[in-house]
Amino acid sequence: MALTHKRSTRSLISKSAQLALAVPQVVAHRTARLAMAGASPTARDRKEFQRMADEKTAAFAESWMAMAAQALRVNQALGLSLMRSFRKPKATMSAAEVASRIQDAALGVLAKGLAPVHRTAVANAKRLSRAKRR
Repeated sequence: MALTHKRSTRSLISKSAQLALAVPQVVAHRTARLAMAGASPTARDRKEFQRMADEKTAAFAESWMAMAAQALRVNQALGLSLMRSFRKPKATMSAAEVASRIQDAALGVLAKGLAPVHRTAVANAKRLSRAKRR
């Protein structure tokens, strides 16, 4: 396994773990806030609820766009590699090398998609935990 493959896998695992810790904190804080606001939320509550909806929409859109762009780049690179193999048949890759490239490509797409969601959720967890202490 290549060093970059190991590093990207470790980074993806780390970000997934951070996300798994941040999301329940954010959900718990916001659910409690929704419950306490009741039928007449304050202006501050309404602002937070609107922010919640806007952030989710933005993170989702950014995530999908990043994944689509990365998938396009990967498909172009794999297609170019395939065309090169037709020109030089003796320089073709083994099945293991092809599988490793495809796995790296999939991890790259996942990492690009996870980044905006991770960034938003971790930032929210920090921000909301500070608000809780006040």
